[in-house]
Amino acid sequence: MLDWPLLLAIFFGGLVFMMMIGMPVAFGFLLINIIAVSLLWGVNGFDQLISSVFDSVAHFTFLPVPMFILMGELMFRSGTAIAMIETVDKWLGRMPGRLSVIAVASGTLLATLTGASMASVAMLGKVLVPQMEAKGYDRSMILGPILGSGGLAIMIPPSSLAVIVGAIGDISIGKILIAIIMPGLLMAAIMASYIILRAWLQPRLAPQGNVSKYPLQVKLRDSVYYILPIGIVVFLVIGVMMLGIATPTEAAVTGVIGTLILAAIYRKLNFNLLKVSLEGTLEITVMIFMMVVTASVFTQILAFSGATLGLTKMATQLTIAPILIIIAMQVVVLILGCFMEVVGILMITLPIFMPIIDAFHLDPVWFAVMILINTQIAGISPPFGMNLFVIKGVVPQASIGEIYRAGGIYSGLSVLAMAIILVAPPVAMWLPGLMRPVGS
Repeated sequence: MLDWPLLLAIFFGGLVFMMMIGMPVAFGFLLINIIAVSLLWGVNGFDQLISSVFDSVAHFTFLPVPMFILMGELMFRSGTAIAMIETVDKWLGRMPGRLSVIAVASGTLLATLTGASMASVAMLGKVLVPQMEAKGYDRSMILGPILGSGGLAIMIPPSSLAVIVGAIGDISIGKILIAIIMPGLLMAAIMASYIILRAWLQPRLAPQGNVSKYPLQVKLRDSVYYILPIGIVVFLVIGVMMLGIATPTEAAVTGVIGTLILAAIYRKLNFNLLKVSLEGTLEITVMIFMMVVTASVFTQILAFSGATLGLTKMATQLTIAPILIIIAMQVVVLILGCFMEVVGILMITLPIFMPIIDAFHLDPVWFAVMILINTQIAGISPPFGMNLFVIKGVVPQASIGEIYRAGGIYSGLSVLAMAIILVAPPVAMWLPGLMRPVGS
């Protein structure tokens, strides 16, 4: 059998080549898996390949993925998000950079509804960009907040990507979903603070203009009607896990039930809403599961080839501090994020990184939080971050240079949040430490 360094070079060289010619990531992994099985296991290995494909998704661990996606589809298509954004607008008054701060606040709330960053960016762009342009906002104050806050969908439950990280990395999904709450809110606070400070120092970038005033009674009424019910749905996902009432799988189902009830209360629940939401859920779920299947098999192949053990030994024998290795891992993910979509990044890196994390006896949940922040950055990293293309479609008059510069600033703010989590793990690990075991 070939030595593991050569096999690793063949595997990743083949993957890079297939991505360069435009092959979808999942199919590229599938082809590499077939070649690797032929090299390592021979013809008889295809029975093992088929068995591994089935075993990788045939358990309840993955049920939250379609459930969270369905929650987002129902909320997004029922129009609940627009009413929520309008309610946030009524509360902010004459705050510096008001509309940009609304983008961040709404993006944070949308994260609890959609769980999909591209959908969040599209929604915020369609609703807020016309208002911002009419007020004379600078492009940097229009594009950046929408790009930055749209990515919070990855960092605030329900997050399908957090479930995928847990499944691929064999990490507690419930703990990851709870652990990302404080970092997600930290990122939102950093973005809002940056906007307010910049708008205060450079008011020409975000002119105040005329701002409508609303009576306190109206603001409270709209908050009770449009925001409080969302809090109840969030409790049905997060609260039941924190209290030990439900597993992540059960919590995902209660969240869907709450979302359906909410749509019914708003008189939006009908056959067409269910049909288009289920169709959208099916399309996205099939794509994700195809990637998870190929990633699972790839992990087994790496282990069998000796690459996983070899890389782990190499990392643990280095004389540098483990924290520097962790930083190097994040740099690798940052670089990959400039050229690949996020699930593909996770498929490539986690099978290699997690054995090293285990060997250093580091908390895998803490590491997963940083990886998720990093994948959020990937969505707005030039030149191929997917959210950059979404905002270009929503704001076609913006140049690609303006979009890249706006994305770069908010990537830097996210890196700052990741650095805080790196040096202060309790920011991420405090809430998981409060979780009660299910059934207690």
